Amino acid sequence: MKWASRRGWQALFIGVWLMPGSRLARAVEPQIMKWTIDHVERDAIVYPPSVQEGRSKAPLIFAFHGHGDNAWFATEQFAFQTLWPEAVVVYPQGLPTPAASDPQGERRGWQHQMGEVGDRDLKLFDAMLRSLRWKFRIDDRRIYAAGFSNGGFFDYILWAQRGRLFAGFAPCAAALRGPLQIPSPKSVLVVAGEQDQRVPFDEQRQTIAALRQINGCVGEGEAWGPGATLYSSPGGTPVVAYIHPYGHAVRRAATLLIVKFFQEHTRPE
Repeated sequence: MKWASRRGWQALFIGVWLMPGSRLARAVEPQIMKWTIDHVERDAIVYPPSVQEGRSKAPLIFAFHGHGDNAWFATEQFAFQTLWPEAVVVYPQGLPTPAASDPQGERRGWQHQMGEVGDRDLKLFDAMLRSLRWKFRIDDRRIYAAGFSNGGFFDYILWAQRGRLFAGFAPCAAALRGPLQIPSPKSVLVVAGEQDQRVPFDEQRQTIAALRQINGCVGEGEAWGPGATLYSSPGGTPVVAYIHPYGHAVRRAATLLIVKFFQEHTRPE
C-alpha cells in the first residue's frame, strides 16, 4: 500500500520535549512495518526509542489518525516520538472505511463498532503487538493508545476488547457510543473541544460522565494542568478531562498532557 502523503514529516525532527525536567531529544528515523491481515497488506510508521536507558524496557504508544487523515499526518499531530523519546511509538495506517461523512468509504479510517469490516483493525492491532514485542524490549505494563476522532472511537473499541493489555487511553474528539460497552475501569484522559461540530461537545461531556461512573471516580475533581480536571478513583484509574475552547482538533497543549498522563500510569501486575 502506498502512503497518501507525508505532510511535511521532516519537520518532526525539530520537535523537542518541553516539559520541565525532561531531556531534549530528536526523533530517530522512522521505520515502515508491514503485516498481511486477511490477505490485505497493512502498514504502520514505527519510531524506535531515540533515548536508550541501558537494557530497560520501553513504553509502547499506539496513535490512530482520524477518518480521512493518514499516519504521516498523525506523526505531526501527536508527535509522541519527540515528547517521550524513551518510547516505541506506532502510527498505524487505516484503510478506506465507510462513515457518516463518507458513505462510499473513499477515505481511510477505522472500524466504528465490534464486528464491522471483519474486525480487520482489531486483527491489525493483535498482529502489531506480537511483532513489536518480538522486535523491541516492550514494557507490558506501559502500553497506551491515543486517537483522534475516528481513531479516538477506535480507542474505545480497544478498551472494550483488549483493555487488559493497556495502562491508559487518550481518545481525542471522540465519544463512547452504544452498543459498545466498557467492561472494566482503565485510566483515561479525554480531550474535548467546546466548539466541536463533528462530535458535539454535549456528547463528549456525556462520555466523560459515563467514564467517571465506569471508573468509580468520586468528588468534583481537581485541577490537573491548564484546562484539565482530574477525577480520582479509589481503584487508581482516574479520568482526566482536558477541555479546550476550540473545534475538532488536537491542540499541542493536549499532546503534552497526554504524555504526562501516560508517564504517570502503569498497568498493575
